[in-house]
Formats: sequence, structure tokens, C-alpha cells
Amino acid sequence: MLQENYDLMPWPKEITEKPAKFLVNSDVTISINAEDKKHRVRNAAVSFLRRLSNRTGVFLKEGFPVFNKEGSIIISFDNVAQLNVNNNESYTLEVNDSSIIIKAKTDVGAIRGLATLLQLTKNDTTDYYFPGIYIDDTPRFVWRGLMIDVSRHFQPINVLKRNLDAMASVKMNVFHWHLTDDQGFRIESKIYPKLQEYASDGQYYTHEQIKDVVAYANNLGIRVIPEIDVPGHASALLTAYPELGSKKSFSYAIERNAGVFDPTLDPTNEKTYEFLKNLFTEIAPLFPDDYFHIGGDENEGKHWNENETIQAFKIEHGLETNHDLQTYFNIRLEKILNKLGKKLMGWDEILTPSTPTTSVIHSWRGEHEGLEQSTLIEAAQKGYQAVLSAGYYIDRMLPIEHHYTVDPIADAVLSKEERKRILGAEATMWSELVTPTTIDSRIWPRTAAIAERFWSPKDIKDVGFMKKRLKKVSFNLEELGLTHIKNRDVILRNMTNNQDISSLITLSKICEPLKVYERNKDGIEYKSYSPFVLFADACVVDAEDAEIFNDLTSKFIDQPKKVFDVLYYLKLWANNHNTFSMVDKNPKLNPLKDLSKSLSSASQILFNSLESQALSTTDLNNLKNSLVILEQPHVDIEVVITKSLRLLTKYCETNYLK
Repeated sequence: MLQENYDLMPWPKEITEKPAKFLVNSDVTISINAEDKKHRVRNAAVSFLRRLSNRTGVFLKEGFPVFNKEGSIIISFDNVAQLNVNNNESYTLEVNDSSIIIKAKTDVGAIRGLATLLQLTKNDTTDYYFPGIYIDDTPRFVWRGLMIDVSRHFQPINVLKRNLDAMASVKMNVFHWHLTDDQGFRIESKIYPKLQEYASDGQYYTHEQIKDVVAYANNLGIRVIPEIDVPGHASALLTAYPELGSKKSFSYAIERNAGVFDPTLDPTNEKTYEFLKNLFTEIAPLFPDDYFHIGGDENEGKHWNENETIQAFKIEHGLETNHDLQTYFNIRLEKILNKLGKKLMGWDEILTPSTPTTSVIHSWRGEHEGLEQSTLIEAAQKGYQAVLSAGYYIDRMLPIEHHYTVDPIADAVLSKEERKRILGAEATMWSELVTPTTIDSRIWPRTAAIAERFWSPKDIKDVGFMKKRLKKVSFNLEELGLTHIKNRDVILRNMTNNQDISSLITLSKICEPLKVYERNKDGIEYKSYSPFVLFADACVVDAEDAEIFNDLTSKFIDQPKKVFDVLYYLKLWANNHNTFSMVDKNPKLNPLKDLSKSLSSASQILFNSLESQALSTTDLNNLKNSLVILEQPHVDIEVVITKSLRLLTKYCETNYLK
């Protein structure tokens, strides 16, 4: 019953209904009964009141928290949080007829409670209200993150801020800022100005902009972890300072394609460590958090192997492999960062026998990379703090069910200390194929469900229950300025030169972008400045009509009397090509013609067959020919109803063929 009545995400640890109903009217006020020194709760309360007023249409008499009197929503907390892994984000929330009480240990816990309260907003025909309820909530993991790569495609400040707002709304608390890679170095350096002059294409964040983002996140109870990726992924950096590279005759340049490239810092050159020490010393104060990510991934060591000086250094220092050499490099960096009060964090390639256990392992490799399981458990058992991203690579465009069913710990048997070392997990948004126009639709709403995996108890894992709530959460995220829903139509209008886009919308609802890097295979189809306003960019994972139709088809196969809703969609698609044909074509639309025509043809034949309970051999052959076309990739998308169309074809062939 509880699960039917509420669309909370993440789902709370404990929730109990009460016979009460708090009406939302113009008299709603918020009072803060605590020393809100950092103003986090005040700012969250103002945002809450604005969203509540906009959501309900109620004209509030007080648009800000009230002081020196008790509000109808009373917030209290004990301490102001210093954002770190020891934060207490728990809270209780009680909704009565005439009052709402939020209590927390910290101000951050209080704003998590406000986020839950807003999600409880309900209405009937006459009123908006909060239902009577008592919630006692606390997160399962202390690290609940989202990584955004701003190197492959630069993301302006407003994009980052709206995503921070969305993160806070679903109780995520770590923004991992991937700032450097082969395609761009995105941090201003006043000590090494060539970095922004030659390594950024003019797209970088100034110190003041970084401080602004960090402060914005802090206000939301979100920590910011910077990543400067070394020693590999260094093409951009070495474009500015080639003397630090491992191949002296190499012509370094910012990469325009995606992939893994050879340029690598020289770990035997003392000037490399002097450079990084000075750079880290300059940058570290911009990020107050204890953790500093140095990347360390995907270094294949080709330029190291080709450098005789580096090979001699390995022999001299007893370093047998390139992994040993990189561990030597990492240990040097850890000492630099320790003096700056930072803990070194790196992708799981840094997990070697000599790596100090004071390092933090970011586990990203799993079955897709040929491992039986992620490196998370191994790292924790060997004494390292660890964070998981394997299973949460949202740029792979996999359905939400895939990510949601990945549990960070799964069934691993851990000691109390080992469990404590597993800090949590991060979703990762690599940006080879996303721009400011499309990034929201690649992160949301799937990341809201992933956030639940990081916050809620392990037994909250029913996919159907999650999907039911995710629809509401996705819609509400638009209040924060996210463009994950509306920008589909922006892209389609661009494709048609502002003609009727209804036929393209219909197609987009059954098409999804190619998955797991099949789009831009080998990283050479697209460059960083290629157009990303194509049909594939308008399509999203978990295409809405496809999900419904696939479910209806399964039910029909089990119970053939349930044919009416299947016929509705077949008729919709059968007629769609006529609408598509009326749009003036251009080179962006032409590749969709065969898809549209084949969909309408297959749908019309199936509609006629199911309705008349008859199927001719000619129609069957035409149907199968259309399905062959639909099963092929088109303009970097796949039609995700083809299995259902095949099932219906088989059903009609078995039962109706004359």
C-alpha cells in the first residue's frame, strides 16, 4: 500500500503512514530552530518554497523562512556539517494536520528531509496537501556521486549547477569533476598559463568560476572532487608542456577523437614532479575536500617502452613492469598530495601490491573489461577505501534496469572494517558523445534511480516499483531547469527546419541510441566539434512507447484476447509514415526514410492480420522483409520493438497464415 501511494526516490529507510493531512495554503511558513551558520537550510527552504508555490499555484504570504516565531514547517538540527565522509545525513520527518517537523543531526540532514517533503506533495480535486506520515531515514553509503567529464566536451557553469541541483534533489552528495584529458585541460593555471593558452581551446574554468561551483555545491551538501588525469590521458597537457612527455620527438596535439592515446608524462623526469607539485599546490586550495583524484587509468605505456632512458630507469630501480613504474609515479604523487592535506584517489589500475593503503581505489573495471567482478571488494579486503563505478557507466546508454540491479556490495561477505572501507559509488558521465544540449538526457532520469541504489536499503530493488516512481521524479526534475525532456523537441525542430515534428517524436519513442560505444565505434566517426543534434541525440534510453508496447506484446502472447492496446500502437505506427512523408526532406532526415516506411509497412500488415485473423503468404514475406530493415542500425540508433514485432509475426504466421 505504501509503495502504491508515494513516489519517493530514494525510498526512505523507514516510513509509516498517519491519519493526518497537512493542507498547502497561503499560510504555509518555515521556521529554522537552529544556528544555520552556513545558511544551507535557509537557502534550501527558499528553494523549497519556490518549488512548492510553483507546483501548487498557491500564493504564499511568506516566501522566506520566518524568524522569531514558529512556522508550520519546523526544522531543527544539532550541528553544521563540515562536508566529509563522516557526515551524518540522517533525518526524521513527521507530517501532522497542522505542523510538519523535520529533525536532523546536521544541517545537511535537514535539507535531505526537505527534499523528501517536497516529493510528498499530493493533490485531489480541491487541495494540494502533504499526507500524514512519519519517516526515519539515513543513507546506506556515505559516497553517492556523479562524475561529469568536461574535457571531451566542455560544460558551461549553468549546466553544472542545474545538475548539482538535480543531484541534491535525489540526495547525491559527491560531484566528481573530471577536468583534464586528451581533449582538453579545463583549469586555469596562473603558474603554468600555457595550459589554458594551448591545451584548452579557450574553454576552461577560471579560479573564480571553480570557487563558485564549489560554493554552490557546498550549499547543497555536495562535496566536489577534482580529477587531473595523469600520467596518461595527457595529450592536452603535453601540447602545452611537451618537455614533460615520454617521447621527445613526438608532436603533441589536443585530440579531437575519442579513444586511448599514447602521450604520457615521463615518470623518470624530476621536472614532471616539480610541475605537478606546483600545479597541485596551486589548484588544491580551490577544492576544500580531502580527496584528490589523479586518474591513473588506461596507460598502455607505449611511449615508455620506446624510451631508452625510461627503460634504463626501470632496471636501475628494480621496476619490472610499467605497472611498477606507474606505482612509483603514484607514490611520488601521494607524497605531494599528503603535504597538501589530500588523499590520493585513482582509477583501479593504481591497485598494485606496492600502492599504499592510504590511497583510495575507484573501481571501474568489471565484466565488460574481462574481469569476473569489479575490483571494489578486492580493494576493501586489501585495506583500501574504495568507490564503485563499474555497473554505473551511464554513457553506455544501457537501460535503467541494468544499472538499478547492480548492488555495490552484492552478496560479498565482509568484516565490519572492510564494509566501512567501501565508501559508496558513482555514476559516470563520460562526454565523448554529449554536449550541453544533450547531457541532461544522458544523465537523467536514470541517475535518480541509481541514487536510490546508493541511498536506500539493499532490499529496495523491485524494478517495476522503481519505474513507476521514476516517471514522476523525471517530470519534477524539470522544475530545476533540466532539459532532459524538452530538448528532444529542440533537436527535432532543428532537424526539420521547424516543420511538423510529430512523426519524428513517434519514431523517437521506439528508438534508442546504440549502446556500449557502438556509436562512434573506435572513436573515429565523431570529433569533439562534430554535430550532436542528430536523430540519435533526440532519442533516449528506455524509449517510452517501446517499453509499453513490449510489455503489451508479452501479455498478448500469454493471453491473446488482450489485443486492443497492441492494435492501438500498430495503427499509430502504420499511419506515421504518411505524416513523415509530408515533411520537406533534407540530408539529416533522408536516412530515416527506410526506417519510417518499413515500420509503417510492418505495423499495417500486423494490424490487419490481428484484426482479421488472416495472413497471406505475400503479406508474410513483405512483413519479414520490413523486419529485416528495422533490425538494422539506422543513423546510430536501434529500433527497440523489433523483438516484439517478431513475436507478433510468429503468432500471426502460426495462427492465421492461409
